[in-house]
Amino acid sequence: MAGTESITIYDTTLRDGAQGEGVHFSLSDKLRLAEKLAGYGMHYVEGGWPGSNDKDREFFPEAQKLKWGFCKLAAFGSTRRAGTPASSDPQVRLLLEAETPVVTIFGKSWLLHVEKVLRTTPDENLRMISETVAFLKKEGREVIYDAEHFFDGHADDPGYALRTLEAAAGGGAEYLVLCDTNGGRLPSQVAQAVRIVRHQFPTTQIGIHTHNDCGLGVANAVAAVEEGALQIQGTMNGYGERTGNCNLTTVLPILELKLGKKILPSGHLRKLSELSGFVDELANLQHDPRAPFVGRTAFAHKGGMHVNAVNKLAASFEHIEPGEVGNHQRILVGELSGGANVMMKARELGLTLDEKAASTRDILAHIKKLEKEGYEFEAADASFELLVRRSLEKLHAPFQLDSYKVEVTRARSKARETSKATVMVRVGKKARKTSAPGDGPVNALDAALRKALLPAFPALKKMKLIDYKVRIVNSRGGTAARIRVLVESTDGQREWGTVGVSTNIIEASALALSDSLSYFLLPKS
Repeated sequence: MAGTESITIYDTTLRDGAQGEGVHFSLSDKLRLAEKLAGYGMHYVEGGWPGSNDKDREFFPEAQKLKWGFCKLAAFGSTRRAGTPASSDPQVRLLLEAETPVVTIFGKSWLLHVEKVLRTTPDENLRMISETVAFLKKEGREVIYDAEHFFDGHADDPGYALRTLEAAAGGGAEYLVLCDTNGGRLPSQVAQAVRIVRHQFPTTQIGIHTHNDCGLGVANAVAAVEEGALQIQGTMNGYGERTGNCNLTTVLPILELKLGKKILPSGHLRKLSELSGFVDELANLQHDPRAPFVGRTAFAHKGGMHVNAVNKLAASFEHIEPGEVGNHQRILVGELSGGANVMMKARELGLTLDEKAASTRDILAHIKKLEKEGYEFEAADASFELLVRRSLEKLHAPFQLDSYKVEVTRARSKARETSKATVMVRVGKKARKTSAPGDGPVNALDAALRKALLPAFPALKKMKLIDYKVRIVNSRGGTAARIRVLVESTDGQREWGTVGVSTNIIEASALALSDSLSYFLLPKS
């Protein structure tokens, strides 16, 4: 019986995921990602649709050279065209020429699509499905049938929708994959339909392919699995058309940790956050910080009462141990914090504080005062560490920025603006005045500061600014509003963030830059 078999994961990031707005993979990207997904433990990786574009056709010969292990590569396409034998259909022939062990084809389950989109008859659509599946099977391929718009078709005419599945099963399809192509169904509706299909096809493996238009892509997939579906089709990070597909980075931990299903090789779930970040990096997309399980904030705690509880028992506010998916706990500090936040955040940075000590209460009071002024330390760990160290250790400042002057000049109409900064910096008893140009006032200020400090601190050559963000804190203040500047820096091995706030963007930048330089110059323990 199908129910005794194991669940397989079918990754369609390279095809269905690439249909998402802003998602683009080069041929080289596709090959790198395919090999990464196969090595991670996906059972199937869909390489693309060879009948749709040259890049996908070029992918498959190159993909044959990769290491696939137990993972199977699939080529994707459609049933034959109406009135054309499968053996003569150019698109079907290209599926064979891809020389993959698996071919996935989609066909129409909804009469609306059969009659209004394909503009053919219901009977010809059934023949298109059965004959295409049978032809590919005869050619030695494992065939997965994607029943497009199945749930909409089943709601409209359940008898015909089931006949389309009979056509695919009769042709020899290994999986009948039910697709919520419009993403409009609810978990209860998906569960009911899957239950009916399982009863109708007790010896055929059923799969599920959901879209996320109602924010239920994962929930609908899980509902199908609970009714006996044995294959989940989805994409990494939920990429896909419109609002995306079932997110594999969410559904995989649910299957393994919540439903107790053994899906991946031992230990591979712990690599999930790393894989998620790799895919975003390859696609040149910002990682979603609020993604379940793998997002940066998935195990972040800010409220004082919550952090107090987490300090005593992590499970009090964490539904799994973060390391199970390769993530980690983060403690945030701010105006909602308590002493436990400061203590645990300091512990993350290697500093020891007593939650009930007067010094901890003083630091917390100072943080809340600064937050009221517009500071925010969630992405500025380096500024937080400096604040704690200055309070606890009476930390000696490596330098003092005594004064600065920043000039922005445009000599004539339509001429290019030039920027120049002059700073007076003291290191110990020695004062040094330097000037430097820059691509804008902040860059000029940064350049002048470094120029002044390099003779005393040559190691600063390793450090560079990698990001600079500006936010208006109180927009009602108009041009006199307070400005928050967040600076991110690196020395090639680590990255850190610092923050500065002022009604003057240059002063806010100077504060953030000074903290960044000071943090780099902290004595190494």
